[in-house]
Amino acid sequence: MTWRAGELWLDADVLWFREQSVALAADGFDAAMFLPAPTGLEASRQRRLAAQAARRRKKLATRTVPAVALVVGSATMLPIAWLRHNEAARGAGPLQEDPPSLTYRLDSLLSKLTEAVDVPVGSWAASTLRAPPVPTSGRAGDLAGIDWRRATSVGLPYSGHLIGGTQLPVSGPDWVTWDPITDSVPNHPDRLYGNERTIRTVVSVIAAYRAAHPNAPRVVVGDISRRDGGPMDDHVSHQNGLDVDVYYPRHDHLLRAPIAVSQIDHYLAQDLLNRFVRAGAQMIFVGYSTRLHGPSGVVIPYPNHDNHMHVRFPRPAG
Repeated sequence: MTWRAGELWLDADVLWFREQSVALAADGFDAAMFLPAPTGLEASRQRRLAAQAARRRKKLATRTVPAVALVVGSATMLPIAWLRHNEAARGAGPLQEDPPSLTYRLDSLLSKLTEAVDVPVGSWAASTLRAPPVPTSGRAGDLAGIDWRRATSVGLPYSGHLIGGTQLPVSGPDWVTWDPITDSVPNHPDRLYGNERTIRTVVSVIAAYRAAHPNAPRVVVGDISRRDGGPMDDHVSHQNGLDVDVYYPRHDHLLRAPIAVSQIDHYLAQDLLNRFVRAGAQMIFVGYSTRLHGPSGVVIPYPNHDNHMHVRFPRPAG
């Protein structure tokens, strides 16, 4: 057999550089001198693998790290990780999945901190901690025969529970309830418990809204909290009776959740939102595409809220 032009012959008995380096290292030689010089592609691969590993570690750590967002100014949101497991969560950021569940105002955080360390709050902060007056139940609450109970909302909306909650009836003179799990009316009664002040405010706002718009359809109310609060499927928040999902009114007056922004009666939806703002809602999350608006830091556009507003009330004093 002879060699011809254009052919490349490899001798199977010759050790390649990696094998040769291992063999020489066994004899006391420095194997590194025989390794190939690092290339740009190799360095890029190493950086990519390191970044992937860091993301996996961060994802694992953030599962145990609740977070809050402080409304510092009229339009400034400052995310803060509240680390419970310092070693496991070192270098991890706040959770990203559900800001309506993880967002908390400065006054609530100050209240929590002062309870923990017993530090007096300045007069400027103390004024923000005072809750607005409790609204009356109105004709809707009386006609619906609501069994009012004095409740205690414990913990945070995304990490808490409810003691002695008041149940919103599955339907009333001005509202029906919607089950987001089955996409049907009515909602399950166990998903309709809230703080007494939450239920009174919802009933009063809806009654006033319907009195102002006699031809408007009844308001469709979604999840509030479970009887004892705590984790609720399809939500991270709604755990202590302070969160309520209210679906936007529809042009066609159907008593069901809208499935497109074009179905929303924006005039009625804006009026309903404004009434919740005036009633003392702490935050209201709305969809970007709804074009609904309100005070900065109170009405907050957020994804996945194009068919309902997520209304959060402050925890009542005492």
